[in-house]
Order: sequence, then C-alpha cells, then structure tokens
Amino acid sequence: MLYFTYTSRLAPALIADVAPNAEFRFIAHIPEHGVRFPINAEGWRGGLPTAVPDPSSTVWGVVYEVPTENVDAIEAVEAQEKRVRTEVETMDRMGQRHQVVTFVCPDGGDDAAPSAEYLKLMLAGSQHWDLPIGWIISLRQALASVT
Repeated sequence: MLYFTYTSRLAPALIADVAPNAEFRFIAHIPEHGVRFPINAEGWRGGLPTAVPDPSSTVWGVVYEVPTENVDAIEAVEAQEKRVRTEVETMDRMGQRHQVVTFVCPDGGDDAAPSAEYLKLMLAGSQHWDLPIGWIISLRQALASVT
C-alpha cells in the first residue's frame, strides 16, 4: 500500500513503531487541501489533524510503501486517532501524480486548538524530510499559538 501521511507518522521513529517494514518512497502533497484540527482523541490535550478540501492550500507529507503485514497496524492507529481510510491523488516534487491511501476525519468536524505535543511530532517529521519551508512555518505558527 502506498501510504501518504501528514500526521505524526512523518517522524521515522513513529512510522517504524507502527509499520517497521514500511519504506520511504517520496515527498508529496495533496493539492487544494488544508489541515484542520477537529479530532478530539484521548490523551492528546488538543485537536489532531485531518486533511480537508481547501482550494488555497496544500497538505505536505511523505509516501511510504507499507507491506501487507503492516497495513492492519496502520489502519488501527489511524482509527485510534479517529481517521478513516480514503484514496487520494498526490503530486510528488517532480509533478507526477500518484494514487495513494491516506486517512481523514470523515465529517471534518469543528476545529479545535491543536495538540501541542502532536504538532511537535508533525514538525519534527516535516523537518526530517525537509518538507517545504512554508509548510514548516505553518506548523511552527500553529505550535506557537498553543504554547
């Protein structure tokens, strides 16, 4: 499964905890989507992210190849964070399009203040993969607004 993540699983250590055999494939984004934080999941003290349609934004992340034996674990951790599986088209840095699986909150929900702990994980993963500076700045600004 080609798995696009924009969540805490951007961090290599966190994807390895869930899917130890997953392999990084490429950096990508979902055009015309933004991130909101409507998910209230136990233990995070703030909202968790979901991707939502937004013609003025882009959601950056990475695509991992997740082998069959790790797919159930990915689906379980995403379900714990109240996201469901969906297929989307991403675009890599070379402009090529790829059909991938990602996970989103099914109803969008009402925005909440983001979880600072969760944002730190997203930011660390984004910096590790050298995602675009605009994306990193937006995560830093979101973190500054809640700390």
